Amino acid sequence: MALIITEEQKMLKDSASELFTAKAPVSQMRELRDTQYTPFDPSLWEEMVAMGWTALTVPESYNGLDFGFVGLGQILEEAGKNLSKSPLISSILLGASALRLSDNEALKVRSFPGVMEGTSQFAFAIQEGKHHQIASFKTHAVLEGENYIINGSKTLVIDGTTANQLVVVCQVDTNLNLFIVDANSKGITISKKILMDAGTYADITFKNVKVPAENQLNIKLEGRLLLDRLMAIAYVGISAELLGICEQAFDVTIKYLKERQQFGVVIGTYQALQHRAAILFSEIELCKSIVLKALQSLDQKDPKALKYAHLAKAKLGKTAKLVTNEAIQLHGGIGVTDDADIGFYLKRARVAQQLFGDYNYHLDQLAKLKGY
Repeated sequence: MALIITEEQKMLKDSASELFTAKAPVSQMRELRDTQYTPFDPSLWEEMVAMGWTALTVPESYNGLDFGFVGLGQILEEAGKNLSKSPLISSILLGASALRLSDNEALKVRSFPGVMEGTSQFAFAIQEGKHHQIASFKTHAVLEGENYIINGSKTLVIDGTTANQLVVVCQVDTNLNLFIVDANSKGITISKKILMDAGTYADITFKNVKVPAENQLNIKLEGRLLLDRLMAIAYVGISAELLGICEQAFDVTIKYLKERQQFGVVIGTYQALQHRAAILFSEIELCKSIVLKALQSLDQKDPKALKYAHLAKAKLGKTAKLVTNEAIQLHGGIGVTDDADIGFYLKRARVAQQLFGDYNYHLDQLAKLKGY
């Protein structure tokens, strides 16, 4: 399949660019940060719902648009360019995808309407330690009658303080199960965390939390298979956002090089700086193809989708570090001050690089898939 987006996907990308540029630019992110780290603007979320973005990946059989992950990826890329804050990643990329992959039909029928209306906001609770891993979990669920009892803890839960539904990964005997848990359930304690990107995350503990068995996402479907598919979506979605960060950090830096003068000379005329910019341009162009291929593999249900997802997260994580580092270097000292926007791109890139594994983790996973 050609590595280009369709006319419909381009229209979606353009509409996302217009909305984020007008309603959720970097200046809004500053305002949210300066008002006690407000997670996102509810009015912006309402506009996203009205534009149908919350229904993009929901199957038509549940009254969704079923527009695919390539379409959602274009929106996440534009969000990355503007550092726009919303529950798109937590609730739609992760929450809606968990439902989409589930084989619990009754749960899907019950939950999808709230997702599409924006009233049900999800948070994905998976990480338990300092580093991302999906091999085993200490959070356990035990079946007692018609309910599961969950005990354990999760960390770095994206939008965990604002979500009203949690997707929780648990160990059940020797198997993995995923549950939808009401965030207001008795026994749940949520602690707010603010990271360097001014984003809101949460540490969540579960103490004898009772969850109806009917809230289990995987009934006959193997939990490990469900989690692998969901993580592939997570890796690619974060990579799409990182691509937007790389593109905008590069564009802002090129504009600065064309305007900044030293000793009466525009610094962009220096060949050494042009060489550095050319390297960044080449790396970003390669990243565009990698992310699009990974997004297409999700829509096509390609058996190699997880491989492409690891490749995308590894490459975008490394490139985002390179691009934002160079952007700061080329701006000089002003780049790390609060007066310049470019520093915010570096900060968001640093956090996004670590979400669901850094590039070393994904390179290791690629090596394992190759048999090394």
